[in-house]
Amino acid sequence: MSKLRHALSDGHYALIEPLLPTNARPGHPWKCHRSVIDGVLWILHTGAPWRDLPRETYGPWQTVYERFSRWTKDGTWGRLLEALHVRLDAAGKIDWDLFCIDGSSIRAGRAAAGASSTDGTTAEPADHALGRSRGGYGSKIHLACDGKGLPMAVTVTAGQRHEATQFEAVMGRVRVPGRVGRPRTRPRRVAGDKGYSSRRIRRYNRRRGIVSVIPTKANERRIRGFDRASYRRRNVVERCIGWLKESRRLATRFEKLAENFEAMVKLAMLERLLKALLPDSA
Repeated sequence: MSKLRHALSDGHYALIEPLLPTNARPGHPWKCHRSVIDGVLWILHTGAPWRDLPRETYGPWQTVYERFSRWTKDGTWGRLLEALHVRLDAAGKIDWDLFCIDGSSIRAGRAAAGASSTDGTTAEPADHALGRSRGGYGSKIHLACDGKGLPMAVTVTAGQRHEATQFEAVMGRVRVPGRVGRPRTRPRRVAGDKGYSSRRIRRYNRRRGIVSVIPTKANERRIRGFDRASYRRRNVVERCIGWLKESRRLATRFEKLAENFEAMVKLAMLERLLKALLPDSA
């Protein structure tokens, strides 16, 4: 097991190593993937500027940042997440009976501001997922997890965006391929707080055969037979978000680009899933 703090254990790296890009590329070969990933994890947990990355341990910060940025743009982090979800599902460790969804605001540091505007030809939003809300200037993460608290999907928006506007986007990102047939995308039930109580969301779930475990607002007619026992389990998503935000790079946003900030969230999710697969080696 690696002795570096925040670094992947040998067992965890062995799980993702076959999924990483190979050295079959023109020009200079890749620097060791493991030291690069460990460097990014050091940044994720400490919240330090990229230039402060210990060179003697992880190599030049420019190399680590370039690899992080490249894998963000080509979808490598997302593919790693999907592969771990597949392993967890095959092991029966994903609770498809109940998913929980919530949003959480994250204040932005001064370093997050100042990115140039986009031309609309990339996935990067024009506002870089930064905006002003009651919680201050920052972003909001919208997360869906299973009934055991395993993160399944995430989106990132400006801080003022309401959680309900992202329900379909988050649930639409749940995708776990199997050996045969279509990928699994739908839990049996979804629990959310009153902020998700809307006709649109309930209709979206009903059309997909998903039971809405969402309480009604004071000005809405009560739903008969509301599943209170399942709703009490909704706190697993709050605990999951709290665990993710223990990483200082997620407690405060420093990334100028939304895609880079979302990649940091996915890295924290990867750690969570790896520990679920190999809890004894974490």
